[in-house]
Amino acid sequence: MKIFKPKFWDQRPGILAYLLFPLSIFFGIVIFIRKKIIKKIKFNIPIICVGNIYLGGTGKTPSSILISNELFKSGKRPALIRKFYKDHLDEYQLIRSYNKNLFLDELRQNAINKSINEGYDIAILDDGFQDYKINKDLNILCFNQKQLLGNGFILPSGPLRENLFALKDVHIVLINGEKDKIFENKILSFNKNISIFYTKYVPTNLRNFMGKKLTAVAGIGNPENFFDILDENNLNVSEKLIFPDHYNFSKSEILKIIDKARSEGSKLIMTEKDYFRIEKFNLSEVNYLKMDLKIEEKDQFLKKIMDLYD
Repeated sequence: MKIFKPKFWDQRPGILAYLLFPLSIFFGIVIFIRKKIIKKIKFNIPIICVGNIYLGGTGKTPSSILISNELFKSGKRPALIRKFYKDHLDEYQLIRSYNKNLFLDELRQNAINKSINEGYDIAILDDGFQDYKINKDLNILCFNQKQLLGNGFILPSGPLRENLFALKDVHIVLINGEKDKIFENKILSFNKNISIFYTKYVPTNLRNFMGKKLTAVAGIGNPENFFDILDENNLNVSEKLIFPDHYNFSKSEILKIIDKARSEGSKLIMTEKDYFRIEKFNLSEVNYLKMDLKIEEKDQFLKKIMDLYD
């Protein structure tokens, strides 16, 4: 789904948020009813869900890849599970560049069964916290410290896919960013048994861009987070171009951006996810910032994952 995130979602609730609030109440009631009436499907392998309640840009996919890679190193056979959307091909390509064990289907339970039939011993749902049909053994919820809960309202008056009472079903929270005790306490007020860990993106190819004038392009859930990383690392960004999440760039669009940047003595820099959408054009003038996700107290975090095998 290609969307521009409304700015009021991340601001103090205003007139528009309150005008939409009756729809949010209805949406919340629908979620509540679905949770009550949907029968859960159980599987004979452990199911880890890496999800969110803030819509987009919380680091679900990098976290899922990190967990999968660590399990693989320990001798396990993890399968990454994604619901198939035809406009998310960029993400699937990106995941497969790191992990070949990706299973796709319009129904996640079908993808899980395919992985079981091929001998995989644990399934990691990259998204799916709101897929109430699937019985999960471990729920991991991702937040970005820059957005956290936005204005605190659920869709459409805010960015939340469901309200915070969903935290009662969560085992681990991953917060991408700096430590935030106030937010930690808010989380623990809903579920005191949640374990909280922090993650951070670490750029690995900064040298390629140091001392150069840059035009930054982002078509992701929270483009501001990408731009902030560029600014925090003192890169010289002269222009920032924002596109909807999962935007399908045409070759002519990219060439126009390149021509404009070249005329201004600037080089193009994108997110890795954006780059995978245009890699097919074979444009040597397009560069991307490569980043690794690091997790604090990694050993403690992985122990909670490995405990699923006991």
